[in-house]
Amino acid sequence: MTTMTASDWRARAEGLAIADQAFIDGAYVSSRSGATFEKISPVDGRLLARVASCDGEDADLAVAAARRAFDDGRWARQAPAARQAVLLRLAALIEAHAEELALLETLDMGKPIGDALAVDVPAAARAIRWSAEAIDKIYDEVAPTPEDQLGLVTREPVGVVAAIVPWNFPLMMACWKLGPALATGNSVVLKPSEKSPLSALRLAALAVEAGLPAGVLNVLPGFGHTAGQGLSRHQDVDTLVFTGSTRIGRRLMVDAGETNMKRVWLEAGGKSPNIVFADAPDLEEAAEAAAAAIAFNQGEVCTAGTRLLVENSIREAFVARVVAALERHWRPGDPLDPATRVGALVDGTQLETVLGYIEAGRAEGATLRLGGAPLADASCALLVPPTVFDDVAPGMRIAQEEIFGPVLSVIGFDDFDEAIAIANDTIYGLAAAVWTRDLSKAHRAARALRAGSVWVNQYDGGDMTAPFGGFKQSGNGRDKSLHAFDKYTELKATWIKL
Repeated sequence: MTTMTASDWRARAEGLAIADQAFIDGAYVSSRSGATFEKISPVDGRLLARVASCDGEDADLAVAAARRAFDDGRWARQAPAARQAVLLRLAALIEAHAEELALLETLDMGKPIGDALAVDVPAAARAIRWSAEAIDKIYDEVAPTPEDQLGLVTREPVGVVAAIVPWNFPLMMACWKLGPALATGNSVVLKPSEKSPLSALRLAALAVEAGLPAGVLNVLPGFGHTAGQGLSRHQDVDTLVFTGSTRIGRRLMVDAGETNMKRVWLEAGGKSPNIVFADAPDLEEAAEAAAAAIAFNQGEVCTAGTRLLVENSIREAFVARVVAALERHWRPGDPLDPATRVGALVDGTQLETVLGYIEAGRAEGATLRLGGAPLADASCALLVPPTVFDDVAPGMRIAQEEIFGPVLSVIGFDDFDEAIAIANDTIYGLAAAVWTRDLSKAHRAARALRAGSVWVNQYDGGDMTAPFGGFKQSGNGRDKSLHAFDKYTELKATWIKL
């Protein structure tokens, strides 16, 4: 673990080389129009780079490069062991460049450098390595047939994959998708968010260094309505995978339906309930977890525990514990200080969104228990402390809409059925948590909750072996685990008369 200080990180940032061009067919290139956009750091407001602003013409070039790479088999037809070796080298290179990549993440989107180094970069390497190690462990099938027939069921790469990833975990989310997509032999065009494109552009060069052939991974920086739509409406993209808002997810499904019916896999928004029953095994542990569930990564997390459902018999005392935990451990600070646990919101637009929801909570009659305004004494205007609203009614905007900031809504309940009804009263279904020492109650709740992940007596459990994705308008398909490979492959039935 590094012993660098905030001053050390700031000095290193001054000399950091930043890739600012698109990466197409194995090389960095300017956008065809020559257009760029300014990437301003939320850490200190300085200009990090003028990044290529790609559009539909650039998307055409990137998709064409990916298609050539796929059709000539330079990657897809390599032996599984050969693809595995390349991806294992890529994972090792991510680890070797951990400090550089972590610094790019922090400068780009404002997360604490300690989290970028301890969470994001290791998780990215782990995702690539896990998928690589699975390549030679997924078998095809032989169908049960009459003796004069042979039926084969084979899994084949789908072709050209367009991957659109969000700004909150830029590198990790990219690798969740690149791992299985590349492992199964596809070519990929990766479109990072315009808010956080830098680590993806650096990753592209590392992939080539690892041995990935030119054209197999292309990175297209730009805006959603230009570069993103250039991919979502492209006639030669076979599969579109996306992590981001539900609103954009709906738009991508329309784009696919109006063009070539490309497969669309979405991991969209969330409004996750964190349910604490009076018989929770350790209320202090539950309170600390509830605090982390809303404050980690500035609340810019799709699975953030934004709705805290607490049994009314313990609500007052439990909320006091949560507030105390937030005050003790989760005050925002300099993102480049390794001691900081809450960094800056990604930009001024997100700040306005979060502050708008805080005003909505006040206007609708919720009780403000903590926070409510940016830090007045900070050099960075984007530092918003965790904000806690109590006495929240389930129908309030702050209880129904995804905020993507450190705003917690506390909702009371009296019994099991009411808790489940409130928890499921949302368009989302990404994650949920239940705290109880009653094993039967835990199982009943896990079955009743309409969510892709349910955590019991913890928040945000799981690893690469567990699938991740949502019910309802939180999306479809799954990242992580072997189930992720289903998104990037086609099943072919071959029937042979003997």
